[in-house]
Amino acid sequence: MPSARSGLLLGFIGVLGFSFTLPLTRVAVGGLSPLFIGCGRAVIAALLAALVLGLTRQRRPRGSQWGRLALVAAGVIVGFPLLTSYALTTASASHGAVVIALLPAATAVFAVIRGKERPPLPFWIFAVLGAVAALGFASLQADGFGAPQYTDLLFFGAVIAAALGYSEGAILARELGAWQTISWALVLAAPAMAVLTVVAWLQQPPDATVPEWAAFGYLAVVSMFLAFFAWYRGLAIGPVTRVSQVQLVQPVLSLAWAALLLGEQLTLPLLLGGLVVILCAALAVRVRTREPDRKGVSAAPVDG
Repeated sequence: MPSARSGLLLGFIGVLGFSFTLPLTRVAVGGLSPLFIGCGRAVIAALLAALVLGLTRQRRPRGSQWGRLALVAAGVIVGFPLLTSYALTTASASHGAVVIALLPAATAVFAVIRGKERPPLPFWIFAVLGAVAALGFASLQADGFGAPQYTDLLFFGAVIAAALGYSEGAILARELGAWQTISWALVLAAPAMAVLTVVAWLQQPPDATVPEWAAFGYLAVVSMFLAFFAWYRGLAIGPVTRVSQVQLVQPVLSLAWAALLLGEQLTLPLLLGGLVVILCAALAVRVRTREPDRKGVSAAPVDG
């Protein structure tokens, strides 16, 4: 039986993989079109997924599972990558982290709606405080919110899309397995993504440097595929409302990578704000872990 701590650990491993996504997308858009990045990474990941599914002879999803996989694909394979790729053509990775900081709270909301989880009031207090803290310290490194900009709307859309894909994928991971869920979703989306990749190539042929292609490769292999192995497994162990709060540390990590890889300024307020975010996440996780409801643990299968 998986333990509560294993769910949190796997969730953090997934978040660690995701934390490079915004900085490396910012690198990739220097020589690749947003449409090519958003769709091409899904095609490469789908090829890997099809290979793994075939070699391990996984059973196919049945009935309504295909429709639910379509929701996962729409959220994390189509919506989030495309919206963030277009936004990062003009916005900085730090500015993206401002809005993406809302993702854990949004995932918790979808988990309540879709998964019928009922976290206690203290959980919501710490989750909201964590989101506010994440937005606050990240704004110190970005341009601040002010009046909503076009890129902010794209990031907001990306948050909603990812939250939907995470919550639905967590439920499916209990039925199909963690890596199987993202793999089948990738295969399902592959035909449309392949067509759009060709269109993107013809409209704007790639003119990328080696670092830009390397960033694209990471987005395809890790951000779109391998990181989901740990992330969906952690969410499946759940509860989703608890494990999703681990993602509050993602803005901290993303801004750190942006400073190291892109030269964006790293300041003392950033470090102090990061500690506040991590503390809020830890408190939210602790409150949720102490709840007697362990349905998320008992329902999670061992991946085969």
